[in-house]
Amino acid sequence: MIDYEYIRKTVHDLYWGIDENCARTTLRILSHIFGIELEDQTLDAAIGLHGAGGYRAQCGLVEGTLMFIGIEAGKAGKSKKEAVALCYEFASSFESHFGSLRCSELRPEGFSPDNPPHLCEGLTCSAIEFSAEFIADHFV
Repeated sequence: MIDYEYIRKTVHDLYWGIDENCARTTLRILSHIFGIELEDQTLDAAIGLHGAGGYRAQCGLVEGTLMFIGIEAGKAGKSKKEAVALCYEFASSFESHFGSLRCSELRPEGFSPDNPPHLCEGLTCSAIEFSAEFIADHFV
């Protein structure tokens, strides 16, 4: 069972408490939900995955989930081909549900110097809930 309140509280705490990015937030929360211990190196690898380091390319909510699917697929003994197919399926499902995979198109209000921080908090909660459900459906 996915604890949606945990997701909402943790997203808020990570965003406002330590100014965490969306990809690392996604990895941290999914790892907690599915009982995976993340290595520091994995979190380090996701340091610039918030729209490609702010370039506004692929959304970090997608990237963090794709990384987690790879971790979970390895744990489940899936082949590389199966892992890639699951990543493709997730990306297609995410795009159908949210309308895009691009940070620049998903971010509320787009990008402006006047934007307050963490505009994506609500989207992050929804996306992590979506990701957790996808992973539960495919791995649990």
